[in-house]
Amino acid sequence: MSGFPGSITGMIAVVAGATRGTGRGIAVQLGAVGATVYCTGRSTREGRSEVNRAETIEETAELVTAAGGTGIPVRVDHLDPAQVEALAARVEREQGRLDVLVNDIWGAEHLWEWNTPVWKHDMDKGLRLLRLGIETHVVTSRFLLPVMIRNRGGLVVEVTDGTKEFNETRYRENVYYDLAKTSVNRLAFAWAAELRPYGGTAVALTPGFLRSEAMLDHFGVTEENWREAEADPAWAVSETPAYAGRAVAALAGDPDRERWSGRSLTSGELAEAYGFTDVDGSRPQVWRFITEVMERGGTADPSTYR
Repeated sequence: MSGFPGSITGMIAVVAGATRGTGRGIAVQLGAVGATVYCTGRSTREGRSEVNRAETIEETAELVTAAGGTGIPVRVDHLDPAQVEALAARVEREQGRLDVLVNDIWGAEHLWEWNTPVWKHDMDKGLRLLRLGIETHVVTSRFLLPVMIRNRGGLVVEVTDGTKEFNETRYRENVYYDLAKTSVNRLAFAWAAELRPYGGTAVALTPGFLRSEAMLDHFGVTEENWREAEADPAWAVSETPAYAGRAVAALAGDPDRERWSGRSLTSGELAEAYGFTDVDGSRPQVWRFITEVMERGGTADPSTYR
């Protein structure tokens, strides 16, 4: 990765929600630059979460180790404070510190309905979505941040969908999804304020149109033939989970990362700042493509945005 600040060998990270998608991509890329990564989630080889997909935290941990780091799978339901507290105690006992916390917990893909007003949306599913998308992040931070602040300079990354600016000026299709994704941006701002006395940094990070395992399945394609999917034009500017992973690895390796604290960032923005690329050597800029082309009804070659 040209322009990458350096190795983070020896850093200790927790990626909460590392089972698949962005979380897995971040965990693996932290491993690729030498970190020890606790990979948490609810899907294990012994049993699946309510999302009911095949990916597991054990697989993610193995990928971290294969990439050059040390992957440690830990089954955690981040809605259960006792389980999160036990995770924090384990990290402190085994490592004595925590350098990077990634809050990527979600698992609510099956709970929302697009373009559905609140009076038509299933309320139980919507409230469950809010718990999974917001409460989990608060619970996790409650117990992991005390481990982090024992040393100066920790990094917290809140993963969401859409930047602060994007989400505050557009309605994200239904109230539950809108609240969840907007709130996570605000959490990063809050953690930045609370970590400032300890030299810590907190940011919100949004990937672009993500070629996750679930999205590839949804379109009936693989990573090898993803361009054949019948999707809207933004799919041509989509990115792999590794792109956001490299963004987090770049932040973790940057001794001057406090300059980003409190901000809402995209993987593409950080790629330009640090000089890394996605796995195909491109630098996708899907949020620019959406706002500069799609929302204005314009036409442009998507390849100029990657």
